[in-house]
Amino acid sequence: MNGAEALWATLLAHDLTTVFGYPGGAIMPVYDALTAYPDIRHILTRHEQGAAHAAEGWAKATGRLGVCLATSGPGATNLVTGLADAMLDSVPVLAITGQVPRHLIGTDAFQEADITGITLPITKHNYLVRSAAELPGVVAEAIRMAQGGRPGPVLIDIPKDVQLEAFHGEIPGPQADFLAPEPSAQAIETALDALRGAKRPVLMVGGGAQGSAEDITAFARAWNIPTITTLMGLGVFPASDPLWLGMPGMHGSVAANRAIQDADVLVAMGLRFDDRVTGRVAGFAPGAHIIHVDIDAAEISKIIRAHVPVRGDAGASARRLTERAEPLSHPEWEAQLREWKARVIVHDRWSAGYAIHAICARLRPDDILSTDVGQHQMLAAQLARFEKPRRWLTSGGLGTMGFGFPAALGAALAEPQVRSIVIAGDGGFQMTAQELATLTRYDIPVKIAVINNNYLGMVRQWQEMFHGKRYSEVYLGESNPDFIKLADAYNIKGWRAGNEQELPGAIDSWLDFDGPALLECVVPQEHGVFPMVPSGAALDEMVEKAPEGVSQ
Repeated sequence: MNGAEALWATLLAHDLTTVFGYPGGAIMPVYDALTAYPDIRHILTRHEQGAAHAAEGWAKATGRLGVCLATSGPGATNLVTGLADAMLDSVPVLAITGQVPRHLIGTDAFQEADITGITLPITKHNYLVRSAAELPGVVAEAIRMAQGGRPGPVLIDIPKDVQLEAFHGEIPGPQADFLAPEPSAQAIETALDALRGAKRPVLMVGGGAQGSAEDITAFARAWNIPTITTLMGLGVFPASDPLWLGMPGMHGSVAANRAIQDADVLVAMGLRFDDRVTGRVAGFAPGAHIIHVDIDAAEISKIIRAHVPVRGDAGASARRLTERAEPLSHPEWEAQLREWKARVIVHDRWSAGYAIHAICARLRPDDILSTDVGQHQMLAAQLARFEKPRRWLTSGGLGTMGFGFPAALGAALAEPQVRSIVIAGDGGFQMTAQELATLTRYDIPVKIAVINNNYLGMVRQWQEMFHGKRYSEVYLGESNPDFIKLADAYNIKGWRAGNEQELPGAIDSWLDFDGPALLECVVPQEHGVFPMVPSGAALDEMVEKAPEGVSQ
């Protein structure tokens, strides 16, 4: 076989049978070889960025590796946003790109780009393959690396002549998984000592714990610790549990943010203390003894100093702490938390929040909800209630507009037995709306909700609050398409709701339709998302509701 065939054979040997991609000149031998591998399902997206986000959606929904392909030059660079997004959110993605032939590398040849150099800061590792002989081994190592330890994206760049070069050798099977570091006995003992003395304990769980939900839930319940889940950690701990306090950070709940600020012991598992979670670092959890559990040693004490650093897998660490649990009794703390939990925004009039609350109320426990980035994202995070891990897909670290729709597409293909729903804004949806063609071609039953306020809503909110209502380049208005007609152009059924009366029937028709469908909610142009911690403020300086003169 040649190098291209060896590539497919190696992916097949690792049970990677779905890939998202877009062909081009420098990857053409790989696509030619694909015709000999009918067990590989290739999903032709309409843009390489769509392929990258679909691979992310596949990986986030399943915990398994997502794979995307692109040609050299512009094809490869169109993957960059997706790779950066996967890097910041620790998503296992394998990107395979074509490259110009070896003798042309460095000559500024047609469609040449130094993609390994470009992606060095936004991948766990990347490879420029120099011969067909090394290709299968590189692929097997890349698969292991992307999924092992702290997951992340890995890129393999394959020159066109390497794809055509003869390969003689064995196709490697799956390699042994990376062994996650075991938490040290001393660290566990120190953490136990801190927990035993806690009067106002809080557990905060991040996206790195999505694969450890059962162990972390058992830990929280065994110790009776009130629990917060970050934007990326939603679903790790069931929202129906009385211990759950909601999401922390810039648009977090009053209960979560106040609890952090008043805690005397804060256990952080599988999170990196992102600035949108901490607010002003100097004012974060000022009286708390911090126990930080993370598989990546580089994250511990990087932003928030850990009094008890515990390097290890979140699940293994939680199990060790649960084995010696001593349930905590803190009735005064619980009473205070109940009072804070009652302080919520009620969306009782027609608005983006009203529409999103109605959609979230219809979610089933197994449904996968994806979002784009902006006001609708924060409203969905506040209003949805997740009982299981990996049901919430969003772009956290990079905040990528255009992420939600193709991610929902990837999730729908990964788990066809459940509903895949995406809530998007009118701005972000248009960044990857061409993937409507992908839905049509493969009849993928994604349910798309476009929250249309004719603005770049979150930017508009900041301009309203912090820039004297000088709205600069955020009005989309008359230039927005008719989203129902746009869906119809791709042979996708659509419904529109413009008020409270029209919404229930539109949601019913949208969700009950057998196939992909689009719901447009035309909502007031000016609307704010609260609570909100202003940039540079501490969590206890949050604004619980819109100030006078600011849209609620």
